[in-house]
Amino acid sequence: MKVLVVKTSSLGDVIHTLPALADAVKAIPAISFDWVVEESFQDTPRLHPHVNRVIPVAVRRWRKSIWRYRAEIKACIKEIEKEKYDVVIDAQGLIKSAIITRYATGAKYGFSKTSCREPLAAMAYKHKVDVPKDQHAITRVRQLFSKSLGYEFDEEPLSYGMQKADLATFKSLEKPYLVFLHGTTWASKHWPEEYWAQLVKLAGDAGFYVYLPWGNAQEKERADRLALLDDKATVLEKSTIKELAATLMHASGVVGVDSGLSHLTAACGTPAVTIYGATSAELTGTMGERNQCLQTAFDCSPCLQKDCQYTQPSPVAPACYQTLAPQKILNNLLELMT
Repeated sequence: MKVLVVKTSSLGDVIHTLPALADAVKAIPAISFDWVVEESFQDTPRLHPHVNRVIPVAVRRWRKSIWRYRAEIKACIKEIEKEKYDVVIDAQGLIKSAIITRYATGAKYGFSKTSCREPLAAMAYKHKVDVPKDQHAITRVRQLFSKSLGYEFDEEPLSYGMQKADLATFKSLEKPYLVFLHGTTWASKHWPEEYWAQLVKLAGDAGFYVYLPWGNAQEKERADRLALLDDKATVLEKSTIKELAATLMHASGVVGVDSGLSHLTAACGTPAVTIYGATSAELTGTMGERNQCLQTAFDCSPCLQKDCQYTQPSPVAPACYQTLAPQKILNNLLELMT
């Protein structure tokens, strides 16, 4: 059976879809997948061994000037149209993903209008699947796949399908090491830098090397400042998703904030603590073996606001994170690692 998956973004959402593929492979061993995804995330579906062809799109770039990119858009549509699929699954439920799904050839499945994030998207599917919204995003996608492909959904065990043997480390890293995922998008998601500084020192004193990845100039500057605090702390070179996955897969433990890389850590099965303040771990938190989400204990959390309204202990981190001190984070991580 050949299936086309449409899940274009974001990094965390793409990773949330991997367990559904693992379920399908277990139920239908001969199944294979192609995947339509945003160009910046195209390495992520390739982490799953049953994904054959990845079709990159650039909707985020194209919508700035459809006329300018018309040739590129036509070429992408041609790539989608050239294969015939037994099943096409829109796992995103947005108008943009529904438009992409319409170009594919095969029985089209997607969330019903009461299950979609954007109800109009359901008009693109012949087969509309009802999945309750009050569930974790991973569980919702797994149920969508089970109903679309005709097998019984079994919530346990959870697998992302990634194999440690397929992700050999690209660089020689000192062991044992921890990875600190300090970068994220919203200002309200950031754990205070002074807390990261304390955690770097605590980890070094506990005998761990610390590696600090980064994705933009601001994150690089913060990583550089943190690395100066301890001889065992090192800033990683700019890495691809596959390189980061290998680094995370072989780490002793990981601490992160609400970001796509924290979800990638959960997919790797590495012991990890993910810190949540402004956002909620209930429906979109990291989920995996030896993975723990810690939600701040403030009445206003989760506020789901990009900026904190209250007094902040640092210029870029909300006050609510005061309830999650560095020593607590390290203690919880060490417990997961045993």
